[in-house]
Amino acid sequence: MGTSIDTLLNVHFAGRVVRKDLTKLLKEGANVPVYVLEYLLGMYCAVDDEEVIAEGMATVKNILAENYVRPDEAEKVKSKIKELGNYKVIDKVTVKRL
Repeated sequence: MGTSIDTLLNVHFAGRVVRKDLTKLLKEGANVPVYVLEYLLGMYCAVDDEEVIAEGMATVKNILAENYVRPDEAEKVKSKIKELGNYKVIDKVTVKRL
C-alpha cells in the first residue's frame, strides 16, 4: 500500500519517537528516571533500522554508565571534575560555591 505508520512517524517526528519496548528493556537494568531513558532513546534510537537501533542502545547504555550519577557517587564526581575541568552529569545537582 504505502509507507508504514512507524516510518512516517520517524520521518516527521525525528528524535521524538520512543519505542516503549526499548524503554522497558533499559529500565529493568538501570535505576534511571523514565524521562531520561525516553529522551536518550529518542535521540539515538528513533529509526526503523535494527542495526542503527542496536548501535543506539549501546550508545545510550554507555552514556548512562558514564554520566548518570547515584547519590553515593558524589565524591567520584568531584574527583572527575577536578581531574577533567568539566564533567557531564545526568541527575539533579545542587552546586555550592566555596
